[in-house]
Amino acid sequence: MLTFDVVIWSIRQRKGRPKPWELRWRVGIEGHSKSFALKPQADGRRSQLMAALREGQEFDEETGLPAKELAALNSPTWFEHAKAYVLMKWPKAAAKHRASIAEALATVTPALVDTTRGVPDAKVLRTALYAWAFRAVARKGQPLACRYEVEEPPAAVAAALAWIGEHSLRVTEVAKAEKLRAALDRLAVKLDGTPAADNTVHRKRMVLSNTLRYAIEREILATNPLSKVDWDAPGKDDEIDFRYVPDPSQAAALIAAVREQGIRGEHLAPFFGCLYYAAMRPSEIADLRETDCTLPATGWGELILGGSRPEVGAGWTDDGTSYEQRGLKRRARRSTRSVPIPPVLTLMLREHIADHGTAADGRVFWAARDGRVPSTEYCALWDKARDRALSEAEAASPLAAVPYSLRHAGVSLWITSGVDPTEVARRAGHSIAVLFRFYAKILNGRHERANKLIEQALTSADDG
Repeated sequence: MLTFDVVIWSIRQRKGRPKPWELRWRVGIEGHSKSFALKPQADGRRSQLMAALREGQEFDEETGLPAKELAALNSPTWFEHAKAYVLMKWPKAAAKHRASIAEALATVTPALVDTTRGVPDAKVLRTALYAWAFRAVARKGQPLACRYEVEEPPAAVAAALAWIGEHSLRVTEVAKAEKLRAALDRLAVKLDGTPAADNTVHRKRMVLSNTLRYAIEREILATNPLSKVDWDAPGKDDEIDFRYVPDPSQAAALIAAVREQGIRGEHLAPFFGCLYYAAMRPSEIADLRETDCTLPATGWGELILGGSRPEVGAGWTDDGTSYEQRGLKRRARRSTRSVPIPPVLTLMLREHIADHGTAADGRVFWAARDGRVPSTEYCALWDKARDRALSEAEAASPLAAVPYSLRHAGVSLWITSGVDPTEVARRAGHSIAVLFRFYAKILNGRHERANKLIEQALTSADDG
């Protein structure tokens, strides 16, 4: 029981004893004492107790300790707490978010230790934390557990986990500014020591903050200490480098170069067409079904998007598949999005369905064994298409380096064509804020054109 009823007496000497200097104090009705070999030691401990009293701390009757000391004594280690956070978040978290949490915690946890002596190899420790400690496993009729507690890990992994378990700091110690700063510095770099991407740093910092917030919920900490740490995160630079976004002729040439790559190229050319002409995300295209498509013989068609299949490792999903069936990104589960599609994509999809049919569940695109089209497959086709469609200098540059460049190109085309930004954001599944953050340069150029039109109108009115 905690109480403010505390009395601390003067130090007394008891001669003839190995530790003659005795400090005595009372908490509530319970008396406590501690003996020391040297008087300065006793004085130091008495000063600590008096400082706790001046701070207004309560004392624990049973142990005689100030509340903060008691909390530190009972605090779990960071490793134990991080595992508890993973198990708490796992049931309701999306598979990709589960993997993101594990990645962030695997990054910072090695920095929150009491020594570097005997530290395991960095890659082994990373694997141990990411794939074994911070990955949960469901057990029939039993609570979730960390993977390494259910399956036997390789010897190197087991040794790494034993080391981190022994040397992990307590959460109350982690809350100190210098410890948190070390963790923040760790998440700002990759394993090879090079700077991490801005978005990666911000995402991992959020996971760290949420894990500390969970310590408040568990009554381990009183406040989140991260906000008090003087640490500058890298500037968040989300704006796309449009030097490397393909123009319409390059996009068309790249899609044509995909089609030239045999049967799989023919099957997946419209996949890339959806990326460019409808600015869809790959996860949305993977879930596109024939019933979602309105494909007239001529003119514009329409796609009604209502789901996505984001790709993620089988260890992060509940059913062991390599993807997760979800609604649209950052939308309610049953919400839909209408995307008008130009005649060129309407024709591509009509011909594709006529020539290839659909998967058993109606999906327009599928892998060789009827599953989700894996990113490894369409990225391999894309790499070959770049070599065929681009000049040697362009292929050696970051121009259209990844298939997602086509989505950026499609949104850019809409903006430069004069489509209202609100409508662009709606079709692309963006918020207005995200659209302006990613496409600021193009939108600013459009503002300049709008200013000229307004100026011309005002000049005409003055002349009249």
